[in-house]
Amino acid sequence: MLDGLRVVETADERGEYCGLILAGLGAEVIKLEPPQGSPTRAIGPFIDDRPGPDRSLHFLAMNRGKRSVVIEDGEAMRALLNSADIHLDATGGAALARFGLDGEAARALNPRLITARITPFGDTGPWKDFKGSDLVHLALGGIMMNCGYDAAPDGYDLPPIAPQLWHAYMIAGEQLAVGIAAALIRRLKDGAGQDVSVAIHEAVAKNTELDLMSWVMRRAPLYRQTARHAVETPNRTPNIANTKDGRWVMSWGVSARDKAKLVPFLKRWDMAADLEPPPADADLSARNVPGSTDADEAANHVQDVVQRFVRAFRYEAVPWRAAQEAGLLWAPVRKPHENAEDPHWLARGTFADLDHPELGRTLRYPVSKWRASATAWQPGPAAPRLDEYGPALRAALKAAAGQATEAARPGAPGPARRAPATAMAERAPLAARPDVISARGRPMPVGGVRIFDFSWFLASAGGTRFLASLGAEAIKVEWKENPDTRLAAMAPVGGRAARAAATGPLKGVTDPDMGGQFNHKNAGKRGLSLNIRHPKGLAIAKDLIRLSDVVAEGFSPGVLERLGLGWDVLRAIRPDIIYVQQSGMGSAGLYGRFRTVGPVAASFAGTTDMSGLPEPAMPAGWGYSYLDWAGAHGFALAILGALHHRERTGEGQWIDSSQCEAGIYQTAIPVLDWSANGRPWARIGNRSPYKPAAPHGAYRCRGTDRWLAVACFDETEWQALLGVMGRATLADDPRFATLADRLRHQDALDRAVTAWTLDQDARAAMLRLQAAGVPAGLCQTAEDRIDHDPQLAALDWMTEVTGSRIGRWPVPEFPVRLARTPAYAGGPIDRGAPCYGEDNTSILTDLLGFSADEVRRLAEEGVL
Repeated sequence: MLDGLRVVETADERGEYCGLILAGLGAEVIKLEPPQGSPTRAIGPFIDDRPGPDRSLHFLAMNRGKRSVVIEDGEAMRALLNSADIHLDATGGAALARFGLDGEAARALNPRLITARITPFGDTGPWKDFKGSDLVHLALGGIMMNCGYDAAPDGYDLPPIAPQLWHAYMIAGEQLAVGIAAALIRRLKDGAGQDVSVAIHEAVAKNTELDLMSWVMRRAPLYRQTARHAVETPNRTPNIANTKDGRWVMSWGVSARDKAKLVPFLKRWDMAADLEPPPADADLSARNVPGSTDADEAANHVQDVVQRFVRAFRYEAVPWRAAQEAGLLWAPVRKPHENAEDPHWLARGTFADLDHPELGRTLRYPVSKWRASATAWQPGPAAPRLDEYGPALRAALKAAAGQATEAARPGAPGPARRAPATAMAERAPLAARPDVISARGRPMPVGGVRIFDFSWFLASAGGTRFLASLGAEAIKVEWKENPDTRLAAMAPVGGRAARAAATGPLKGVTDPDMGGQFNHKNAGKRGLSLNIRHPKGLAIAKDLIRLSDVVAEGFSPGVLERLGLGWDVLRAIRPDIIYVQQSGMGSAGLYGRFRTVGPVAASFAGTTDMSGLPEPAMPAGWGYSYLDWAGAHGFALAILGALHHRERTGEGQWIDSSQCEAGIYQTAIPVLDWSANGRPWARIGNRSPYKPAAPHGAYRCRGTDRWLAVACFDETEWQALLGVMGRATLADDPRFATLADRLRHQDALDRAVTAWTLDQDARAAMLRLQAAGVPAGLCQTAEDRIDHDPQLAALDWMTEVTGSRIGRWPVPEFPVRLARTPAYAGGPIDRGAPCYGEDNTSILTDLLGFSADEVRRLAEEGVL
């Protein structure tokens, strides 16, 4: 997708993952390293547990497909930037400052350059100089307070748990990649680069699920639970069940629909206990956002019966495939490496074996997030040795000095656009379409793109919401027999005035056009209710697709094809159409028909098992549908990458993406540890074994369920912590004399830190520690982030949008800042999410020339 583009990367662990994505999409990524090598070469685990600059599995995982270069000469650096399309920086400008440059100067050298920056806390605001770390960002961003273990009867007895591994940086990297792709599309229009930036704190703070809008709409807090969604009213029955040999299986769903399938399934083994199918008048059509409904005792009992069933089996014998075939949302809770041997993923090209001549063997990597008909993820080669590409690049830059022309250098436009086999229908190339100006009075980067949008749930609908924020016209298609999930984080009875006066949780309305979570994931879209099972509805869909650039859908594989809109039909309608589908396991392969929601996908992908206390503790997992967000980021990136490819070649394509692959792509380090060392992943709680730090954890503070994350990576930070704590005696304790000593005695160290934090206000302690130079962060709730976080407020992280029925409410803004063409949550239409079928008349009259009377008759016929 990004073939022919050059990226100059100056990044450590905060930015390498974004560079990995760009390399996977085909860009040439030149990793600029200092003479001593990137500091990430010292991050474990290591091949055979022996440290060395070419033995770090972290470095190998995050730098696959890149080229290492050492440049000390300012002229060579200027020549390199002049040849580049993107400068990816996570050093806060330090990498350029060595050569007397900054981002503005780099763009003056090369006006087409996109400067893409990852910062810890942003460029402005009271916390802009705070020290971050993966743990600190996951704490301050609210993710930790959604993740962890069930409370004891008298309250939480364990700290919130940070999902592992490096997820704060992965979240920011995924989002920045989407912003970069949008800037590239804009550059095709006007030839100009721009500054694109993301603050890790803001990116992470927007990556939780229901807690934000539940607080915004109803002032309702959510509480973490073991390996399942944080909810307003916790229950005591996890959705993961223990097998007789100590492994785990996810069994999701206790709705009437699920119970109707579950009871006959369990009766096949004579293990349905006292469960009976739902009554004949039960609503089997209801679909809820996971975590949005409270489980009563009857639902808990259903899960208890499932737990008994799973306990009757060894892990390998649990009939989860039969459960899936029966329509149940079941999956094994896998360890990351187990996917690397699964024929489904191997057939899809999710993994690849890369040569390592220095080892005399290959190592297996996750290398792909989706399958596509016209483009492919690029697997390698393996990560480079220090300065491996340097001599060749320096010679090329020297030879080209003073001779490069705009047309010859890699930053120039790509191949000339060629017409597809059949003439395009009524739509000009994006570069020739008029600007779309947002309510901010600025052009939008992908304005003029039209998406015929069958997305639903967060994994796909969230992706097209990003595209709407970037200027695309998204026509959201629903039908009343199978609408999107609208009933979550509902608007309060009494509206905005009631919320402003509230001191406790408010009762929500039941109007499906007033769901806060639906408003969040569909802001800026137009709404069309269309029955494509009706011949006239199918004809209308085809006519609108003919006028669209993208068809996006999130149904189970095969649904759209059975409805008459499969890939062959779509490309016959419009030869350069881009068709992007998102499912749990991908359409092609052994598991193409399997059903998932976020927690089921996470269990299969290996991310659920990665988080939690060491065994024999159970996995803590993620407290929300993290892979819905990872899927949404990938969904948006797939669309943008395909648009970029089409603008340069005229070629459309079909992209088959999956939530599971989005998660598997992030498990490269444990997969490599297994491939290189034969070592399966073992959970680490809140500790940091690979970039050594001690103390490193979440420590209980004064108040109810208040916790402070602290991370000390070196002696300076340790001594600063002791100064703030006023515990000088600890400096003389031989157990804590050096970092190596502290790592050996972490249990005792944690007790010593807790003895201090127990009497501390978490926020005040954080401010004192940060002022002393210690990475620390309050484990923030949604209330903390929305009502009390001055940094997020300074970044204008929320945008007010007005929905026709729900009214005016804040929703999270797209977290990436594009300096020349900023995003806007209200989209090109400056509105919140559509009511059901809200834009039927305007869409059909404006785009297809129907009269108002014709639209009315279509509604009477059951087409609309």
